[in-house]
Amino acid sequence: MRAFVVAGVVLWAGVAMAQETEIRGVIESQITAFQADDFAAAFTHASPGIKGMFGSAERFGAMVRQGYPMVHRPDEVRYLGLRTESGRQVQRVMIRDAQGRVHFLDYEMIEADGGWQINGVRLLPPQGAGA
Repeated sequence: MRAFVVAGVVLWAGVAMAQETEIRGVIESQITAFQADDFAAAFTHASPGIKGMFGSAERFGAMVRQGYPMVHRPDEVRYLGLRTESGRQVQRVMIRDAQGRVHFLDYEMIEADGGWQINGVRLLPPQGAGA
């Protein structure tokens, strides 16, 4: 019985690591597309809800350039913890912009037929900022 439990834990850990790798790959691919101003490629990583909200890659790109300049032109990207929140996977990402400012973002991910997609990005308040 104990061997089955250990095998189950090892299998679950392997699945979780593969999932985390896939999620990071999607985010990384989208950021790479933003850096190349390839908003059509970046838009392919958005969930159907995000695509419906913006309607076109051009409008999506304009929103990112204006609202998330650190994502459009990051100087450094670090992937922090992946967690489950309300049944969805949320990847915390630290981005340092060209001016050296550090930003923390939560990427909400959903699994679709073609793999993982970004269902929203929340910019978190600066570390140490009061409520």
